[in-house]
Amino acid sequence: MFYGEHEHAIDKKGRFVIPSKFRESFKEYDIEKLYMTRGLDKCLFLFTENEWKSQESKFRSISFTKSEARKFNRLYFAGASQIECDKQGRILLPKYLRDFAGIKKDIMIIGVSNRIEIWSMEAWQEYYNNSKESFEDIAEKLMTEEG
Repeated sequence: MFYGEHEHAIDKKGRFVIPSKFRESFKEYDIEKLYMTRGLDKCLFLFTENEWKSQESKFRSISFTKSEARKFNRLYFAGASQIECDKQGRILLPKYLRDFAGIKKDIMIIGVSNRIEIWSMEAWQEYYNNSKESFEDIAEKLMTEEG
């Protein structure tokens, strides 16, 4: 549903404009509520309401008697915020999430199929540069494991 890389900047109030392609998907699938939380690799995850409920169900099924499960769930859900776009297609990045992701001004918004990730531009460039050389090796390994 969400694909591509989009460069944006946040304004003084901590808002950014959702890429128009993503807003078109929101309209097509009648999406109004979004959920944002701490992601992995120092980015933020943005989910549609349906995808959020699906993820929440998976994480709730992990036994809370396991220390790592408790820690993950606390950090993941405590960091969550319900988000809505304004009429201009902007959403507010809460300060604690901007701080977590090291976002100051320039951001990269990427579509990762069922979620949107929001990265500081610097973190995305570093991640991409460190990962692009191993892309084919990773693909081969993952496809071999699947088959």
